[in-house]
Amino acid sequence: MIACFPENGARVGITGIGVQVPDRVLTNAELEQMVETSDEWIVERSGIRERRIARDDEAASDLALPAARMALAQAGVDAADLDMIVVATSTPDMLFPSTAAIVAEQLGAKNAYAYDTLAACSGFLYGLSQAHGVVSGGVAKRALVVGSETLSKIVDWTDRSTCILFGDGAGAAVVEHVDEGGFMGFELGVDASHGSDLYLPAGGSRSPASTETVANGEHWVRMNGREVFKVATRLMVTSAADLLEACGATMDDVDLYVPHQANQRIIDHAAKNLGLPAEKVFLNIDRYGNTSAASIPLALADANAAGRLTPGTRVLMSAVGGGLTWGSAYMTWSAS
Repeated sequence: MIACFPENGARVGITGIGVQVPDRVLTNAELEQMVETSDEWIVERSGIRERRIARDDEAASDLALPAARMALAQAGVDAADLDMIVVATSTPDMLFPSTAAIVAEQLGAKNAYAYDTLAACSGFLYGLSQAHGVVSGGVAKRALVVGSETLSKIVDWTDRSTCILFGDGAGAAVVEHVDEGGFMGFELGVDASHGSDLYLPAGGSRSPASTETVANGEHWVRMNGREVFKVATRLMVTSAADLLEACGATMDDVDLYVPHQANQRIIDHAAKNLGLPAEKVFLNIDRYGNTSAASIPLALADANAAGRLTPGTRVLMSAVGGGLTWGSAYMTWSAS
């Protein structure tokens, strides 16, 4: 799916961004004591030096709430003025009530409808596209999109192929009408033929939780790393390139590339094949690892704090995740 929006149409953009990460930092040196690995090997393979780990009693909503409050404060929006809340997560507090419903209650967003969306690492971009459609279509005036993950709770800490990659965190964005800039297009897709390359086997209706599924480790992430790398390096490029072409833009029309922080080798490959120089690529994977749906909003918040996002900055975002899902968004930054 590709959709591009005319400049004379309704302008919808991000007016506030927020972030929250757990206090606990897990370094590569600590992982060396847990599995057969080394700091050098992890950095060379992924670019990750440390990641944040949620407390045992810290759930997705606990990270989403302060991120949401920060985004609302930056946008100057009261929670009671929100019409829609979407939380993108693969690690909800529970199946129901949704994490979004819990966040809405804690925020005091009495006039908003709220739901979760599950598209793994592409979830935040899926949520942004939904918010854009609802706001530009006049169904809502203001939406809050959150990506929040506690992936450390679904990782097998004896499996070095996965436990070195993932971390916890949350990011949030307020989406509403803007006078200048805003979203110029989205490209989204899914290819379920690769679903078994990155998945969580048990816990759903296909394989409900049981003593057997727990004993077999079926509630931990399973990944075919080589296949995911091969597909991700292709889709990160084609999704972004197809979107820009559809919007009548080129890589010269991109000021900042904010990719999903899955693996630095994937990001480097995508940037090279897209023709984007290193100075246009934003990275924070070394500090957070792969935080799935929280990855892009965490990167946006860090880029904003670093002064890399100012009104008028043309931003390209891309992600590939379990499903396998993918997505890209192209926008002109509106928040100050």
